[in-house]
Amino acid sequence: MYSKIEEFAKKYNPKVVEWRRAIHSHPELSAQEEKTAALVAEALTNLGFDVQKNVGGHGVVGILNGGKPGKTVALRADMDALPLNEETGLPFASLVPNVMHACGHDTHTAMLLGAACVLSELKNEFDGTVKFIFQPAEERNPIGGAPGMIKDGVLENPHVDAIFALHVWPGFETGKIITRIGAMMGASDRFSLTIKGQTCHGSAPHQGTDAIMIGAQIVGGLQTIVSRSIAPLDSVVISIGAFKGGYRYNVVADNVEMDGTIRTINPATREKVLSLIDRTVTGYARALGGDAEFKHLGGYPPTMNARELFDMVSGTVAAAFGPDQFVVLESPDMGGEDFSYFANERPGLMAWLGCRPPEKSPTEMAVLHNTKFEPDEGCLPWGVRFYSSCAVDYLRKR
Repeated sequence: MYSKIEEFAKKYNPKVVEWRRAIHSHPELSAQEEKTAALVAEALTNLGFDVQKNVGGHGVVGILNGGKPGKTVALRADMDALPLNEETGLPFASLVPNVMHACGHDTHTAMLLGAACVLSELKNEFDGTVKFIFQPAEERNPIGGAPGMIKDGVLENPHVDAIFALHVWPGFETGKIITRIGAMMGASDRFSLTIKGQTCHGSAPHQGTDAIMIGAQIVGGLQTIVSRSIAPLDSVVISIGAFKGGYRYNVVADNVEMDGTIRTINPATREKVLSLIDRTVTGYARALGGDAEFKHLGGYPPTMNARELFDMVSGTVAAAFGPDQFVVLESPDMGGEDFSYFANERPGLMAWLGCRPPEKSPTEMAVLHNTKFEPDEGCLPWGVRFYSSCAVDYLRKR
């Protein structure tokens, strides 16, 4: 079966590349994936799939039935882009100003469409159903796109028994499959802070309350949570990404707005950190004569891989690609993924796909969310084979 999957992956690779480049040059932001969804729906319709549109927004679902009734396995890809201005210089670079596929979702969508082509050729050789989930708004933290699709019933009719996802990863060579048991990626929370002070002339700061000074103290103080209130072996990141305040050079500011992110793995630690941030922010502000408000805006839970799917995938990759292509990740990555919502509802597994060409060293490869991110297109057939092999192995083992 693996040789057939590889053969069909090669057959459809030119089309997969074409889809990827079309999506890449016409990127769409979260909750705006109308054209991408239309491309996906047309491709699935042409394959003869049962196609559902507008699932949880612009989500598209394709259903392929095998030779006989059986279990249902889902394969998921995300479709949205980021608000970045592309600087790759590619001939198929983004045609949309300040919008770019800098996280590889264009490749995910194209690879899953390729898997749809492959599995449509093999539908009589497995039992059960494959559900292809093309998800919008993965980058729209803290809302995400997965919850909307779940609410619209994407995991039912037919009932999904397991779900797999793939994400290109520039830190690994093209074709490597990377995953682990349990926590794969961290919880990704967003928060905002409002610091209140009192304006006065910059030459007489004692007559007011400097919100910028208070904010600066809070930025440093938040790091004491990580260094002094969390166990050294427990993973926590607190980062302030935006700091806004002030009117002009000689006016002490009375208001500062900050936005930040929290990354954790352990759910209990996540709750503890939220409480400690609230206490720290309020304490610093009041001690310095001002006031502050902490708002937790929500976020994605950690992405957890099911042990039974890890065991299956490790065997699948070794048999289909060779044992050298399988890499067990030593520790979770602190990046967030709203695939976590699917994996909370059903046994799920997220794997990474190496997309760094062999001629580039890790330091030469642009990272995710970078304006020069350029995954190796040589990874596309590997991703098609991974999706297809996981679906077939899951269904034929049950």
